Amino acid sequence: MNFKIAFQILGVCSILMSCTSTPSQKITNAESYNTYLEIAENKSEQTANEIYTFWTSKLEKSPNQYPYHAKVASAHSQLFKATGEISHLVEAASHLELLNERTKYQNAGYIRSLVRNYISQHRFQEALVLLEKAEVLGENLQATQKMLFDVHLELGNVDEAETYLNIFKNENSFDALIRLSKWYDHEGNLMAAIKAMEKAKFKAEDANNNYLKQWSYTNLADFYGHAGRIKDAYNHYLKALELDPNDAYAKKGIAWIVFSYEKNPAEALRILDTIMSQHKAPDYYLLKAEIAEYMGDIAEKEKNIQTFLSIIEDNNYGVMYTSYEASVLSEELQNTSKAIEIAQQEVKLRPTPQSYDLLAWTYHLQGDSTKALKIMKAHVIDKTFEPVAMYHVAEVLKATGNTAEANDLKEELLESSFEVGPIMAEKIERL
Repeated sequence: MNFKIAFQILGVCSILMSCTSTPSQKITNAESYNTYLEIAENKSEQTANEIYTFWTSKLEKSPNQYPYHAKVASAHSQLFKATGEISHLVEAASHLELLNERTKYQNAGYIRSLVRNYISQHRFQEALVLLEKAEVLGENLQATQKMLFDVHLELGNVDEAETYLNIFKNENSFDALIRLSKWYDHEGNLMAAIKAMEKAKFKAEDANNNYLKQWSYTNLADFYGHAGRIKDAYNHYLKALELDPNDAYAKKGIAWIVFSYEKNPAEALRILDTIMSQHKAPDYYLLKAEIAEYMGDIAEKEKNIQTFLSIIEDNNYGVMYTSYEASVLSEELQNTSKAIEIAQQEVKLRPTPQSYDLLAWTYHLQGDSTKALKIMKAHVIDKTFEPVAMYHVAEVLKATGNTAEANDLKEELLESSFEVGPIMAEKIERL
């Protein structure tokens, strides 16, 4: 399982074999990251609250000053980043929607601000409609075109995404380089993706922009982890924490290294618990469930899964966690009928190879491996190189008698043990 990519919760494995596996060489040092775990105050949250209070007061005194809504929305967005509280993301959207209504959707900058919010909520189709409006307006057109690339790629519109990429791919700007990196990653060219992201990092460092530096450090850390450069990944998560000691994503990345690479589940849980005391996100509970399974504590695993399902009942989450929900329903609760309904909706909203993989895998778990393979051949195989999807393909190939092809995939997947985690790594070994 890779909680940063797909968070596919798998069935129970042989706990004894998992927990007695030989740990990899230790690369983390608790003394290096404990300082960031023991922080009593969240300065990012405090700053965002001060900004929110200031602009809310201004808006109350001058309700006709509609640009103030952008300031309040920005504060809510910062609060969401700092705390993970979904209500802030939804509140930010309401202010940005009102702002665009007041300007009759004639300000491309305001439209892009709303699009960024919709992207965070996984409302990609709505984001695309808005970006097409902004493209017609023409204001700061390249900024709109870069976001069009983002959204088309998220929607699985690969040809359209490439068309926009070709407009700016030869730029030497931070914004262009990170998108080129994303494209290379989509194509399965990890080395090129890393090279482009490293160039973007140098751009951020030259500009001494802390926000861009922090963003590039965590994204590079992810890429380094995928490439097996675990020490480099760890060091870049630490570099991000030096800039923002409350960076929950960087801490979670360290927790994954401690769990997946060093096979130290107790320490990984300790890190997670400190993150969760200040930052809220439902998927933390899925990672805790995976770690509990690895430790053989099935009751704790089930408790965390139920907590996750309870949290996402909040309508504010919208479709942000529906693919996760489908995986849990099919793999843990054996409710494949409900999972298929959700997966079909995912394909409708976001017809990517990952969405089709979710649908095919659920059909496989329901017992229809032939139908699963048909979907995978049409929409998954050779269209994504994401290890979880490739593992699903290998299992379906094996179930349908295509043993040689499954074995070929197994050899490739064995190189992804860190990325997928120890539970799935053992499943790959058993292919």
